[in-house]
Amino acid sequence: MIGDMIAKARKEKGMTKTELANLTEINIGHLTHIEKGERNPSHKALKSICKALNIPYQQLMYTYDKSLNEDQTSYGAVEHISYNKLLAVDSVGGFIDCPPNFPSSAIALKVKDNSMEPKFMAGSYVFVEFNTPLNSKDFGLFSLNGDIVIRKFFARKGKIFLRAEGKDSTEIPIADDDEFYIIGKILSK
Repeated sequence: MIGDMIAKARKEKGMTKTELANLTEINIGHLTHIEKGERNPSHKALKSICKALNIPYQQLMYTYDKSLNEDQTSYGAVEHISYNKLLAVDSVGGFIDCPPNFPSSAIALKVKDNSMEPKFMAGSYVFVEFNTPLNSKDFGLFSLNGDIVIRKFFARKGKIFLRAEGKDSTEIPIADDDEFYIIGKILSK
């Protein structure tokens, strides 16, 4: 998946593989293998690629050991994971212990409303693994037209839908013109 993300960023920046190879001093053949997912870049190479593309390193690092399955490829998971946006946090509530069964958590997020009850209660914490491609029925943290929401994710016939769990379990279809990003997967017990 990291190769897909590098290729996406490079193409969106209007840069050729040759230009990226020259800027990073990475052999173009090796860069091609990286973009095809045949090899992972070293951390040093990834930092160099990110610097050349002028994008944050950590966002791509979250995708380092992830791969896409057939369903994730069919709904275009790579197109919905951001490589150049950071989650803005308005306040910090301190630290909480990371549960031992969720070592890939990047952040603990307090649930603000009851839209996902009874699965996630208002005031409780959910643990988020950033930039993870989702499977149908996974719970995720999303940015949808500027709003950050926790919802259940569905992909059917290449289309994406989100649904709350509470009283308002209306399914929200994601339209082509929606600004939609998968921020991460909610890790569940």
